[in-house]
Amino acid sequence: MNLSVVIPVYNEVESLPILHQALHSALDSLPDTTWEVVFVDDGSADGTQTTLEGIVSSDPQHSCAVILRRNYGQTAAIAAGIDHAQGDTIVLMDADLQNDPADIPMMLGKIKEGYDVVSGWRVNRQDRLLTRTLPSRIANWLISTVTGVHLHDYGCTLKAYQREVLTGFRLYGEMHRFIPAYANSVGARMIEVPVQHHPRKYGKTKYGLARSLKVILDLFTVKFLMSYANKPIYLFGGTGVVLIALSLITLLALIIRRLWLDEHMIRSPLLLMSTMLFILGFQALLMGLIAELLARTYHESQQKPTYNVRRVIKSQLTAG
Repeated sequence: MNLSVVIPVYNEVESLPILHQALHSALDSLPDTTWEVVFVDDGSADGTQTTLEGIVSSDPQHSCAVILRRNYGQTAAIAAGIDHAQGDTIVLMDADLQNDPADIPMMLGKIKEGYDVVSGWRVNRQDRLLTRTLPSRIANWLISTVTGVHLHDYGCTLKAYQREVLTGFRLYGEMHRFIPAYANSVGARMIEVPVQHHPRKYGKTKYGLARSLKVILDLFTVKFLMSYANKPIYLFGGTGVVLIALSLITLLALIIRRLWLDEHMIRSPLLLMSTMLFILGFQALLMGLIAELLARTYHESQQKPTYNVRRVIKSQLTAG
């Protein structure tokens, strides 16, 4: 299988037949390409499952459906789709007809040029400014700043990946939007391309301002996993050293005030502050050591390497 298109679905019964036809129109003409569509029903309650059964029954060669027991969220649905996909290249897209399947051949062309990740950028986004577009722009700037992976549109689901860059990590929370950052951490070649974006025709949007808070909280986890997962002592130990240094500086200030200004150290709140800073710093160092042990246990128990190999080049010796 060359290509798998993974589509999480939640209450999109009206969109699915149109989307299925649009996928055939976009992908049937691709030369030397075998493809499949993996629909993941994320606990829909509007007849989506029945519609998916009909699509798979009428097009078993190109379609399959994964039915989840309840609504787990978009990230879990995407993870389920990736686990059941067979293609060497995996394309993610939404089921609401706002992403256009006609953009997929162009993205596959970039994959063939040698890119590992092709990220869609909704240049002319057809969403409400205050509730969708503006919060998304702020989130994109924040994610780009924290992760160091600068994309205009992290929230665009339409992305193409080489399968190899999707292995080695699990998706939780709202972390599907951070997949490009994870891929970059293992050295993936990445490009962002403009894609079409259409107004929603059917159903209701599942996004809201409350989701932005979840993204911000997940960003802390992503930053930790990208920068400190292999050496957590750098984070906890560095914090501990800073706190202990502040404690010693505060204590030194108390001693100077006692010798030169004849102020009692016991009466000053700075003594309590110095003691608390020292205790917190020492605890941070101990937490760093514990985190180091956990990191080693994680890698060694699952035989996970601390490096990623793109390819191995060996010379071929011909026997004489």
